Parts: sequence; structure tokens; C-alpha cells
Amino acid sequence: MLFENSLAFARRLDQADPLRSYRDRFYIPERNGEPLIYLCGNSLGLQPKTVRQALDRELGIWQQHGVEGWFEGENPWLTVHQHCKQPLAQIVGALPSEVCPMNNLTVNLHLLLTSFYQPQAGRTRILTIGGDFPSDQYALETHLQTRGLNPADALIEVFPRTDEHTWRTEDILAAIEEHQDSLALVLMSGLHYYTGQVFDMAAIAQKSHAHGILVGFDLAHAVGNVPLQLHDWGVDFAFWCSYKYLNSGPGGVSGIFVHEKHHRAALPRLAGWWGYDETRRFDMTKGFSPMAGADGWQLSTPTVLAMAVHHAALQLTAEAGMEALRQKSERLTGFLEFMLKQSGHPLKIMTPANPAERGCQLSLLIENDGKAVFNRLTEQGIIGDWREPNCIRLAPTPLYNTFEEVWRVGQVFREA
Repeated sequence: MLFENSLAFARRLDQADPLRSYRDRFYIPERNGEPLIYLCGNSLGLQPKTVRQALDRELGIWQQHGVEGWFEGENPWLTVHQHCKQPLAQIVGALPSEVCPMNNLTVNLHLLLTSFYQPQAGRTRILTIGGDFPSDQYALETHLQTRGLNPADALIEVFPRTDEHTWRTEDILAAIEEHQDSLALVLMSGLHYYTGQVFDMAAIAQKSHAHGILVGFDLAHAVGNVPLQLHDWGVDFAFWCSYKYLNSGPGGVSGIFVHEKHHRAALPRLAGWWGYDETRRFDMTKGFSPMAGADGWQLSTPTVLAMAVHHAALQLTAEAGMEALRQKSERLTGFLEFMLKQSGHPLKIMTPANPAERGCQLSLLIENDGKAVFNRLTEQGIIGDWREPNCIRLAPTPLYNTFEEVWRVGQVFREA
């Protein structure tokens, strides 16, 4: 659409926004009694107002029932993870049996590597993108070392071209083609944390599978942000955190996806008692017998209080629907891009200009005095994210940010 640089225009967009009521279902941080413009949902989403009630309910069960809370009441803790499966499946484009909320992201990464990274003679290498999120880099490096492999040899990293900040899909596909005979796995982010670029996960999965290579994605910055169709794309596995666009609280419950084509396979795995066949879990017998589907990758007793927060938050995203969220996200992010360009500020947007190649984050490269600009934003009540050495990340999140907020951000950049 054609944008206008005016407060009246921004307010008209807000008035016509079908998701505008969702903002009232979150607590907006304040300073001196005034709401902040919070554009940091790519790091930590805001608190849904339903969270406190969800926590109080579980605390009441603990208070009144003690250990019997696992078995008594309307929603016994024994099946607490099951309540999140349907909304998660809806959000990531999966079957309920293919998803499970559990653990934290890097723990799940190691668990899934144990199952899906199976080096064989001639095929021992993992292809990823250079400069992926540090935790993923450390996980891959150390996981390879535990297998007796040298990461310098076993890890293939694809970088952007010289003087470019984002990746070209054809370069990733060409790297898979080039190294097909030595690759055991392709594993990378679905949306890059630093640049905000969305990768063509369907094309990457298709190319990998054409050469018999398994493929997995870290969806920490993609889940709840961009539409996903993990089942239809044939992705072998995926994992994510829930405290960014899913708004499940700091360090909130992670989740995994395991495609149903692997559910009956005798895959190696690191096991724990909560992944054991639920009907016989309390027999306390030797010999691991996994639950069906993604649930069989669970390890430990779930954190009930964190799961209650996760469920409450998931319901908002599932209720709004990824299609509606995506439509607003493209318009909101497009308006931010327009306002930044209108401001005349000497900045460069690293994030792709094509809406299909980005989520609701714009990464701004400011060569001179970038930290001073960031501090100016903070002083003006605009909460973004600073990344060394010269990057400001701003994420207008469709569940709770407004077009008027974006317009006001543009004014601060103009004044700066």
C-alpha cells in the first residue's frame, strides 16, 4: 500500500486494524506513568494479562492438592504438555503429534542432533550459515567434538557475498549441491537473529532431500513471527524458544517438531523418564520405550508453572491466527521502513526489502554514532535492541504494537 508520513494516517491504520484489541490483552511497560514504545519482541515478548490467572490457578492446585495435583482436578499435571500441542501445531503448520513443548532451546538442539545427525562413511559434515546465533554455533562445535570430529573439517558455513549482509537462496542451494556427497545434515536458523532475514525453508528442505540429506531448523526468531508449514515442507525436525514472539516469559518453555515420517523409526536418542510410554511410566522398569511422536523426546518432569504461562500465551497467537498476524506484520514493518527512509537519517537497513524475505524486524546499520542514536531512542521511550558493533534492531510486533508508535519512531529518527 501507499504510506503517508502523518499522524492522522497512522491513526487511520490503527482504527482499521482488525487486531487492535489484542494490545489491550498485554501489559505495556511504562516510564513515569507513560507507556513505552516497545519494539523488542524479537528478544523478549510482553506479558499477556492472562498469565497471572494461569499461574494462580496452578499455585492453588499445588496449595490444595500437593502431589495429587499430578492426577486430580480438571487438568492434571500429568498431561500438562498436551494442552499446548494443538495451538503449537497450528502456529508451526504441523500435526499435534509432531510437536511437543519441553526443555530449553539449546537442550533440544543437542537432543535432536543426537537423533538426526548420524555421520557415516563419506557423509559426516553439517552445513549451516556463517554467523548464526552463538548458542547454535557452540552447540554444533561441541556436539561434533563429542563425536570425535574436528569442527573445522566437519562444519561447512555459508556466508553472504562480499559487501552483502544477507544470504542469497541460490548460494545456500548451490552449497548443498556442491557438498552433497559429504553432508549428513543441513541445520540452520529459519530466520536470522541479526539481519531479520527469513530463509526459504521449503526450498532448502527440498534441495537437501533430493540428495538424501536430513534438514532441521532453529525457529527461535521465526515461530509466531512468520507463517510456517513444517509438515508440508517435509522438514525433518525443528526447535524454538517461546519467549520472543510467543510471549511465554523470560526463559520460557522451548518446543520441538519431529516429522511424522520419523515417528516409527528406531532413532538413537538421549532418553528420560518423561519420554517413556505414558501408560507404563510408573512401572519404573528398565528398557526405554518412547511415547509416540515428538512426545518421546521429552526428558524430565515438565515445569508446570512455566507450562501454564506458555499455554496462556499460545492461546493469544493461535486465536489471532498466523495469517492475520502476517498481514499486519507486513504492513507495520513496511510502514516502519517508510518512516525510517522519510526521516533522512543516514542509516542502512540490512533486512531484505522484500516482505516475503523478512519478519517483523528491521536491522539498522548505523556506521557513525550508532550507540548514541540508540541511547537517544531509549531516552525517548523507544525500547529496541543494540547489537555490537553498529546495529539497532527494531521489531514492530503485530499483537501489541501500533502504527502510531511506528510513526513516532520515525519522528525521533528525523530529529536525531
